[in-house]
Amino acid sequence: MIINTGMRTDIPAFYSQWFMNRIRAGFVLVRNPYDPTQVTRYELSPDVVDCIAFCTKNPEPMLKYLDELKKFHQYWFVTITPYGKDVEPNVPPKEKVMQDFIALSEAVGIDCASWRYDPIFIDNTYTMERHIAIFEQMCKTLSGATKVCVISFIDLYEKVKRNFPQAREVSQSERIKIGKKFAEIGRRYGITIKACAEGTELAPYGVDCCGCMTKETFEAAIGSRIIVPKRKPQREQCSCILGTDIGAYDTCGHLCRYCYANYDHENVRRNMLRHDPYSPLLVGHLKDGEIIHQAKQQSWLDRQLTMYGF
Repeated sequence: MIINTGMRTDIPAFYSQWFMNRIRAGFVLVRNPYDPTQVTRYELSPDVVDCIAFCTKNPEPMLKYLDELKKFHQYWFVTITPYGKDVEPNVPPKEKVMQDFIALSEAVGIDCASWRYDPIFIDNTYTMERHIAIFEQMCKTLSGATKVCVISFIDLYEKVKRNFPQAREVSQSERIKIGKKFAEIGRRYGITIKACAEGTELAPYGVDCCGCMTKETFEAAIGSRIIVPKRKPQREQCSCILGTDIGAYDTCGHLCRYCYANYDHENVRRNMLRHDPYSPLLVGHLKDGEIIHQAKQQSWLDRQLTMYGF
């Protein structure tokens, strides 16, 4: 199975100590985000966890733990965008994140580290021309450290509308122009551009529209075939294996204006204050009378094949 750490929050950036305490303890407890009385226990053992997927805007706090994590296969998505403090108030400087990404790639391997440039939105400050120019600068810096850059365009979820009311949808003509230009730039630097949940409209321009966290992605990182149980996609046009997420909503301290995982900044502040790095839960502690449900876990590895490259 795949353990995901990044659909609901940024664990490497803000909760690395807690995460490593859970790795050492061998299990983690996760509240159901839609029914907090439901708590599930997941074992964190290489016997059942085939890969840990990290999504972060700041991998630096986890770099010191990479040797300890070697017993697990890992796949990292690091988001690096052109936005400043006006949009991403608590994200470290891009130059620093790019250097940390390079160090991460050297440690885990190029097949285990991908760059995300998303979400893409356009306004008077972050124009199409600015996106294209900065994207090329970033490709030049990250060339040789990753084979993949995942892009997507802003989705106006209710949480996004609340926290970023000025945002507008990116038009089809804008999407095509950016996708085509990004694909051209990516080819020059040996980086494949993948689109996340954007349909196939960019495929004719050289963008890989088959998904970003796919079976093939994890097989390359693991070095083995996996047999993935059939499950319903989380959203339309998504072919990714999202796995089991151990994070919690309203806990990401980056406070990016476009974030879909934070609804209210005051909730984030309260939840971060309730965080205890020694608790089995990301936020708070178990309450009297709560029942823990043991997750059904099994390895997805195809035991008949042990080498990738078939």
